[in-house]
Amino acid sequence: MSLKGRHFIDLADFERYELRRILDTAHDLKRKQKRGEPHELLKGKSLAMIFMKSSTRTRVSFEVGLTQLGGHALYLSPSGTQLGRGETIGDTAQVLSRYCDGIMARVYGHNEVADLAKYATVPVINGLSDLLHPCQIMADMLTIEEHKGNLQRLKITYVGDSNNVSNSIMQGCTIMGMDVTIGSPKKHDPSPDILKKAQELSEKYDTTLEVEHDPHKAVANADVIYTDTFFSMGQERDKKKEEALMPFQVNDDLVASAKQDVIVMHCLPAHRNEEITDSVMDGKHSVVFDEAENRLHAQKAILVLVM
Repeated sequence: MSLKGRHFIDLADFERYELRRILDTAHDLKRKQKRGEPHELLKGKSLAMIFMKSSTRTRVSFEVGLTQLGGHALYLSPSGTQLGRGETIGDTAQVLSRYCDGIMARVYGHNEVADLAKYATVPVINGLSDLLHPCQIMADMLTIEEHKGNLQRLKITYVGDSNNVSNSIMQGCTIMGMDVTIGSPKKHDPSPDILKKAQELSEKYDTTLEVEHDPHKAVANADVIYTDTFFSMGQERDKKKEEALMPFQVNDDLVASAKQDVIVMHCLPAHRNEEITDSVMDGKHSVVFDEAENRLHAQKAILVLVM
């Protein structure tokens, strides 16, 4: 049952009991921190943090988290390393493996984090790629459990542009027993490969997975509404895409179509009054900032278990 030495790249690589162990560990570490109990479980350990993309939550949560665990995190940017001067990812992975006990990477292409895992001899954690965002979804599920008491048979609806976050929602939430609906315009559905993989997980874990093109139908009976920016980092703004996505804005009218006790989530950063309105993000249904905090606790659990 040990996760020691495992890469954390793709939630589909894990069984339910393994993700359950990460969540249980995260709950425990959060309780310890709130009580002021020391939990230096990674004393003397070092984590190399590679940032191809800029970051607020990922950098701060990993760096603070490892410090609280008694270890040390090193921030590495392409401009400050040989990665920016043409050194291969494989060579970088092998070198960092001889200095550090783990590598976390926030990248553009998923192949970059996959190559790090291929050549590294220490655990590699996917802090974000253009395909998947597994650490975010572990924090999300931690947050849902805190507010709903469980995960199984809850309905989570992601509305907006299908992206790395919705891809990992379809994987992680399905594995943990949640029913998943993706609400998106027809031309912005999940990629066929990701959808096929998620459907296989849905069958394995006896959950429902569906794509709905009417936003109000998508959130009907939802326990959780989730959204993300219409344009991911590095994407150019597109007027046609924006027009197609605006009906999927998370506003008071859309929230009213879900359950009365629905919670609303956003992985941040938010473009307020674009994909989500101020009234919802700052309203009674929002758990957005609990969700942001839980990046810290979920990632600490991942670090402890793989390192």
